[in-house]
Amino acid sequence: MNIRAEIHSDIERIEKLVYRAFENHPHHAPGAQPTEHLIVNKLRQAEALSLSLVCEDETGIIGHIAFSPVAINGELTNWYGLGPVSVVPERQGEGIGGALIRQGLSQLKEQNAQGVVLLGEPQYYRRFGFESLPQLTLAGVPAEYFMSLVVDNNIAAGEVTYHPAFFETE
Repeated sequence: MNIRAEIHSDIERIEKLVYRAFENHPHHAPGAQPTEHLIVNKLRQAEALSLSLVCEDETGIIGHIAFSPVAINGELTNWYGLGPVSVVPERQGEGIGGALIRQGLSQLKEQNAQGVVLLGEPQYYRRFGFESLPQLTLAGVPAEYFMSLVVDNNIAAGEVTYHPAFFETE
C-alpha cells in the first residue's frame, strides 16, 4: 500500500472512487445520488484542494482523502477541513481510510497547520485525536458531530465555514 499526492492522471479515477464510496451511503436520503465527488472536483477547480492524497496498491487507487481551507468567523486561517475520505466499498474496514487520515494530518502538521475540523462520526474520528470543542461551531450541525484537532496548541474560536464547493454540487 502506497500513499502519495494525487497527480493529474488520477483525477478521473478519484472521481469514480469517491462516487462509489458514497453510493448508497446511510447518511444520504434513500435513492439520493452522491455529491462528494462533485465537491472534490469543485475544490480542485477552485484551487482550494489544499491536500489531496491517494492510496494505491497493485490493483490501482483504492482510497482518497481531501483537505481544504476553512474560515473561522469569516477569515481564512491556517485551519483545514478534512473530507471527504473515500475507500472503494470492497476494501472498507481494512484501515485504508485511517492510513490516509494519519498521513494527511502528518503532512498538514509539517506545513504548520494550526488545526483540522471535520463533520463525522465521533466514534471513528476520536481514535485520531479529534474531539468536539465548544469554542468551534458549524452552523446547523449537532456539536458532537463537528470535531476538531488542534495541531499547534493554539485553539481557535468561532464559527467555521467550509469552502463554497461544499454547497455548490450541481
